[in-house]
Amino acid sequence: MSLLSRFSNLGTTTAAPLTGSTFYAWGYNGYGELGSGIPAALGYATQVGSLTNWSSISAGGLHTLALKTDGTLWAWGSGSNGRLGDGTTVSKSSPIQIGTLTDWASVSAGSSHSLAVKTNGTLWAWGDNGSGRLGLGDTTSRSSPVQVGALTNWSQVAASKSGAFSAAVKTNGTLWAWGVNSVGQLGDGTTIAKSSPIQIGTLTDWAYVAAGQDWTMAVKTNGTLWGWGSNTVGKLGDGTTVNKSSPVQIGALTNWSKITLGDNHSIALKTNGTLWGWGAGGSGQLGTGVATSYSSPVQIGALTTWAYVDCGISHTVASRSDGTLWSWGVNTNLELGDGTFVNKSSPVQVGSLTSWSLVAANTYRGFSIRSGALWAWGSDTVSGSTGTGLGINSSPIQIGSGNFWNIVSTGGDFSVGVSSVGALWAWGSNSAGQLGDGTLAIKTSPVQVGTLTNWSSVAAGFNHALAVKTDGTLWAWGQGSFGRLGDGTTVNKSSPVQIGALTNWASVSGGSINSVARKTDGTIWAWGGNLYGQLGDGTTVNKSSPIQIGTQITWAQIVSGSNHVLARKTDGTIWAWGWNSFGQLGDGTIVSKSSPVQIGAGTDWTTIGVGAVASFAIKTNGTIWAWGSNSNGELGDGTTVNKSSPVQIGALTNWVLVDGGSNQTIAVKTDGTLWAWGSNSSGELGDGTTTNRSSPVQIGALTTWNKTKLGQIYGSASGALQ
Repeated sequence: MSLLSRFSNLGTTTAAPLTGSTFYAWGYNGYGELGSGIPAALGYATQVGSLTNWSSISAGGLHTLALKTDGTLWAWGSGSNGRLGDGTTVSKSSPIQIGTLTDWASVSAGSSHSLAVKTNGTLWAWGDNGSGRLGLGDTTSRSSPVQVGALTNWSQVAASKSGAFSAAVKTNGTLWAWGVNSVGQLGDGTTIAKSSPIQIGTLTDWAYVAAGQDWTMAVKTNGTLWGWGSNTVGKLGDGTTVNKSSPVQIGALTNWSKITLGDNHSIALKTNGTLWGWGAGGSGQLGTGVATSYSSPVQIGALTTWAYVDCGISHTVASRSDGTLWSWGVNTNLELGDGTFVNKSSPVQVGSLTSWSLVAANTYRGFSIRSGALWAWGSDTVSGSTGTGLGINSSPIQIGSGNFWNIVSTGGDFSVGVSSVGALWAWGSNSAGQLGDGTLAIKTSPVQVGTLTNWSSVAAGFNHALAVKTDGTLWAWGQGSFGRLGDGTTVNKSSPVQIGALTNWASVSGGSINSVARKTDGTIWAWGGNLYGQLGDGTTVNKSSPIQIGTQITWAQIVSGSNHVLARKTDGTIWAWGWNSFGQLGDGTIVSKSSPVQIGAGTDWTTIGVGAVASFAIKTNGTIWAWGSNSNGELGDGTTVNKSSPVQIGALTNWVLVDGGSNQTIAVKTDGTLWAWGSNSSGELGDGTTTNRSSPVQIGALTTWNKTKLGQIYGSASGALQ
């Protein structure tokens, strides 16, 4: 069993071959880099597809490379700079084969470039070529594999985790490097960048090399360990913090086996099965039991059973000889996969399985939406929309006893969800057939919709629902007025109907009378009511079938409020269109827009959320921002004054998730705590009261929240996943 612990837009890790493996992944998935075919992040190890013939994996900045046992090359995730190698710059959320060749031997995915070696010993590169990191003698990016020189004796390659350089070892034991060299990371005694491979020294006894952010480490055939480049926080391990532009030996031991590098920390295995770490340790990433940095190797515990290890940016994952999986370090975004947000300074076991043998780590933001308990609170006096049975609940209560929910979405007075096995469930009001169970009867507890188990995501509008299957097909049901179902009619449907025949839908979101969706090629589409221009096509004419919004292919996320839409591009900008009477578009006006307009000039937005007439976003620095209607304090800025431009909510920098309701907001922090604010007349904030709040208040004391959803369109119920 192989696993990709995937959380970052920085760095790369290369997994060793494991013949006949299934492939598992978790973490951030904004560009489809988990390969799950859906845009949702995964907080626990989740199998990608059903194939059992993966042999190796490598996690890059926002993309992933893998080899199968038949020698074919596969890639998925962000396609910018051509890093996937399929001849395009289009992102892919499921594995795609790169060419038809069957002679690939190893791969290494960098921050935005890719390297590979074939069985004939030739070296190939593609993607971003800034600073000459591809080794082709120029700085021109490539979107398909290009051979580096004509030599046939390349053995092992390493693309820099979060930098712009590459290193490699040849079959004759010589060491080579190329790319940026600002702090001597190439090891040639200079700080001059090189756009073609240059030999590092004349020795012929190099066995293995690893490329960090701005430093390099290598192991020789005699088991000695060497390092060079940046030495901040002592990450070279030579007892100093002085940069080195040529290889220096780390200690005198001769039993080093493998080395892996994070952003500023180093982890190494010895031949005796012991594990060692040095460099930055402030987040516990060294695993020594204390959050302290070291400039020389220190042993991680006393065990001699470590089998494989890999570093993320600020966390580490490793497997033992007994097949158990362990992790430690920063966990503010569920990087460790243990279901919590708490940093760990010592190894903690991930799950209870004993079949892990291959790991690959990469760190950044993310959250779990895998199997977990479902909780709800708020008004449920008529429709059963919370699934708790009729009544008002001012504190969270669990829906059923199962810990098997993957996704939940709430509409006007109903809810839909997908379980961990891909089954579709629904409950609440059903007057327009929005539950999809073929009836119009209210359900006060979750009922399964059909018997299929190939649903991957679902979204609830006001009285209609949308879903994507694992095969990429799009489905809809419920109220059909205004053409919101997208099937070319305005007729209600009480069972799911397929929308067109395409198989490349990635995500969906439902508004009051409209629907929006994103495809795996990065395009966005809309249909349904268009009274305020919420379809974004420059008109106010309703559409009963999906139409493309513009021609761009760089959309990463799209969500719909009541009658406005918010979207985020891969470059970190956010855009909005539709109804704007309360300033919910955020462009500084209250004028509705029928085409996308950019909100500010920032390029550091990482996630977005919407309420009925309000909008929210989180930046890469963890700050949360809001704009739009604020009559009930739903913006969280301590006032009830509407805002037509984004305003920061407080000064905290640890927000990871946000979602808006009709007049209330709910959010999760990196420590796993749950917070809410806004209207609370029916207990929809979950704080045990019915008092409105204009600033965030914590809901309970638990630290295991990882997914939230509000009754977004005129609803008064809330839900969350643990």
